[in-house]
Amino acid sequence: MKSKRVSESKITLVQQMLPQDTNPAGNVHGGVMLKLIDTAGGVCATRHVRANVVTASIDRLDFLEPVYVGDLVHVHTSVNYVGTKSMEVGVRVEAENLYTGECRHTATAYLTFVSLDETGRPQLVPQLIAETEDEKRRMQEAQERRKQRLAERKKEKAAQEN
Repeated sequence: MKSKRVSESKITLVQQMLPQDTNPAGNVHGGVMLKLIDTAGGVCATRHVRANVVTASIDRLDFLEPVYVGDLVHVHTSVNYVGTKSMEVGVRVEAENLYTGECRHTATAYLTFVSLDETGRPQLVPQLIAETEDEKRRMQEAQERRKQRLAERKKEKAAQEN
């Protein structure tokens, strides 16, 4: 299986937020943003494995600033780390005011996707080639998040057995 560069799977999804995406205050619903984040993350993961993927977890999702009706949302994604059958995708959301050109960093998320074969079973994923210093840093940070997730899972399992 051929390794792939981070740059080979990066995507940016762009969508204008319309009135049906918002609450009565004019802010975009968190659920609308979550769907965009999951969709863009899934496309990025699919590009990496060139197969079906499923969302296994959302490690972290931070809403930093509101998104308003009329904003043009840019959802930037990249694979940060791969294991044997899963991968972490980092997502950065920016909102652009089309009238002023101002861009705001509005959300950050880390999602884990599992690659599936034709029968729906988890399959091996291509290894990741981090080329830039930023990509190497993101890979290292993702490895730390993975260690924390595994430790938490082990702790939860032990608590359920008691």
